[in-house]
Amino acid sequence: MPSIVWIDGTWYDRGSAVVSVFDHGLLYGDGVFEGIRAYGGRVFRLDAHLERLYASAKAIWLEIPMSKDVMGRMVEEGVAKSGIKDNYIRLVVTRGVGDLGLDPRKCAKPTIFCIFDTIKLWPQDRYEKGLTALTAATPIHHREALSPRVKSLNYLSHILAKVEGIAANVDEVIMLDAAGYVAEASGMNLFAVSNSTLRTPPPYTGILRGVTRDTVIEIGREAGYGVEELPMNRYDLYTADEVFLTGTAAEVVGISKLDGRAIGKGVAGPVTRDLATRFRAYVTRDD
Repeated sequence: MPSIVWIDGTWYDRGSAVVSVFDHGLLYGDGVFEGIRAYGGRVFRLDAHLERLYASAKAIWLEIPMSKDVMGRMVEEGVAKSGIKDNYIRLVVTRGVGDLGLDPRKCAKPTIFCIFDTIKLWPQDRYEKGLTALTAATPIHHREALSPRVKSLNYLSHILAKVEGIAANVDEVIMLDAAGYVAEASGMNLFAVSNSTLRTPPPYTGILRGVTRDTVIEIGREAGYGVEELPMNRYDLYTADEVFLTGTAAEVVGISKLDGRAIGKGVAGPVTRDLATRFRAYVTRDD
């Protein structure tokens, strides 16, 4: 099915959807976004995504000129209108059209657009075998400069980390914070598994708190796994039984090798595979 786009109240196809070159989202990365999934035509945890979107906007002094209820109905309408049952939704709010200066007061009103399409990050065999990864030299933003909890349009540091991975011919990268602690992948949260306990960096250390991350924590606890949110360094990853990533686009995917070292047995481990199966069953169940 072809993708469709909603921009400020009007529906477009992919070829006709445009925004102004004077939009501060384009000129300065001044805006926020959410990546959302629909499974079987049903949007997954839309309320949680909208809560994070509006919180991110508030954190950067951006007032969204739509209520959450109206925004949610637009997303639901777009899923139905697109005809794409397993939909990847990109919801974006920018500061809006302004002049060539930085002053946000020059932007009369925010621009809101929403893309309804599909996404596939890796072929299926990567989910079975696990990803290869390296630790990127590029760190995440310092949490006092631009909080990683704000899902902003400024992803250049993550892109530069991704470039390091591309140059090294690996699938993904692990990013550290300014203190050298493990933070996240280029666009995903991270878990290490040791003795059937899931360990993941806590939100207060400066990571984006993912909707899929929180879902996997819930599913893991229900399945009887221990869960610990605590700072980790690379030692904790190198010596873990398994390492896996979570994200809206990625869902649940294991890492088989990091910095040239095999993680566990060098394939996606049993806990990772179990959680991936449970997650897929959870997001597609009838309720």
